Amino acid sequence: MVLVSIFLVACKSSYYKKKADKNTYGILEKIQNDLFGKKDPFTIDTPYSDRSPDEVSSQEILAERDLREIMEIDVDRALEIAIASSREYQSQKESLYLSALSLSETEFVFSPQFLATAGADYTNPKGDGDPSMGMAGQLSVSQLLRTGGRISANLTRDLTRFYVGNPRQGVSDAISLNLSQPLLRGFGSRVAAENLRQAERNVIYAIRDFNHYQNEFAVGKVQDYFRLLRGRDIIRNSYADYQSRTNETARLVEQLDAGRVSNVDLGEIQQAELTSKNNYINAIANYGTDIDRFKIDLGLPLGAELKLDDKALNEITEVGLPFVEMDAEYAFDLAIEYSWPLMNEIDRFEDAKRKVYVAANRLKPGIDFFTSASLSDEGESFGGYASFDPDNVRTTMGVELDIPVNRFNERNQYRTTLINFERALRNLGLALDSKRNSIRLLLRSLKQFEQNYQIQTISMELASKRVTGASLTYQAGRATVDQIVRAQDNLVAARNALSTTMVNYLGARMNLFLEIGILRADREKFWISEEAIIVDLRTGERKQSAAPPEAGSKQSETLITPDQLFQ
Repeated sequence: MVLVSIFLVACKSSYYKKKADKNTYGILEKIQNDLFGKKDPFTIDTPYSDRSPDEVSSQEILAERDLREIMEIDVDRALEIAIASSREYQSQKESLYLSALSLSETEFVFSPQFLATAGADYTNPKGDGDPSMGMAGQLSVSQLLRTGGRISANLTRDLTRFYVGNPRQGVSDAISLNLSQPLLRGFGSRVAAENLRQAERNVIYAIRDFNHYQNEFAVGKVQDYFRLLRGRDIIRNSYADYQSRTNETARLVEQLDAGRVSNVDLGEIQQAELTSKNNYINAIANYGTDIDRFKIDLGLPLGAELKLDDKALNEITEVGLPFVEMDAEYAFDLAIEYSWPLMNEIDRFEDAKRKVYVAANRLKPGIDFFTSASLSDEGESFGGYASFDPDNVRTTMGVELDIPVNRFNERNQYRTTLINFERALRNLGLALDSKRNSIRLLLRSLKQFEQNYQIQTISMELASKRVTGASLTYQAGRATVDQIVRAQDNLVAARNALSTTMVNYLGARMNLFLEIGILRADREKFWISEEAIIVDLRTGERKQSAAPPEAGSKQSETLITPDQLFQ
């Protein structure tokens, strides 16, 4: 009855899911604690995880993706939505889970393996034979040792009852213990437990990669958000430019009526106005495309309407950019210590070295020691295991030699591991060079954007003065319409360039610290805050606080304003 109860409970699929989750999450928590000294909350559950697949219909998914909602978000809220809803982020979590699940399978190989079987049969032969019924059962346990050996124990019972003729009962019971241990080929944990060791290291690599991905994911979403803010800024700049040119056109129309300007000058300014209007319309269309792409990346239905908060970009505009001064070699030295992807490359090189040793061991002769002990009892009485006579124990021991006359596959495998080792050596060298190159490139980009920012700031101030000056000198008869048009073109270009440079600089700054491995995206305002950098950039020491339309009549046609667009 106990066995039947266990069987019925175990038949529920939810039971196995819970057991797998408990085991897998436990593995991840232990390794996270060993690596980082803390356990981060981790789950792959979604709103559908506790539901049967049969309960989820395609109509439900269609209704979900047809959701229409107005959402006011800032950069922090965008990150929260991305982590909760992003398809890419969920896939990365599931990949990490599967790596730990694979480790649990390898660990299971080195745990006691229990096997229980039972069977019954009935035989009714034709002719003179007697009908009979037989029952048999077996309970066994085996353990693979990290030294390469295996130990096992078996309990068996075979009972046969005859129903015709003289009733009698036959029982056969047996107990056996077995041990085998390689002495040369396959001996030792360095060889026998290699698969387990590699599976454990694969989970370590997966956890490092996932933690790096979390920071990379957050940086990417913040950059996307700031690019949208830049797009909004370009729309505002384009609209302001269009309004300015409209006013200039109206003023020249009045002067044309008074005979103070020519039709040529008016035509030129009207042409500039139409170009400005076209630029504004294009900016709106580009923004719409970008925000739809952003919604897809966040995992939101396209029917959702996002209202973005400009506060983050305004704060940077008011405070200014935090410039970085760092030597490339110093930054590379930090990356050697803190970059998780680079750590993985170094460790994979060590993996390749171990694989050569394991493959070389398989070329050796096989010398296996084995021993076994068994005890059995047969009789007509139901004596069971208690009736065994210890003096009847049968023991066997010996040595088995596998002479290496055929090591063709092992030879090829050994040669393959040598080639893989040299590939790993080259990959490590490439990873180091690529890391240094990325750091140098990002530092050059930072310096370039810093200088661009300073130049664009001055350029915008000069362009604003030029527009005012060109308008005044034209009214005084000392400038041409072409000079006014060029001044206005330069002003809108300078405004857009300044906004773009700010966003580019922030992105390069975050990418540099991410490449080095010293950025933690779980800190508040990590895109600008020094608290998100876990080391002191001057000393390299880890911070103590590092815890965790058509051209026509304007009177009959109106354009939507940026304020109306973003409301």
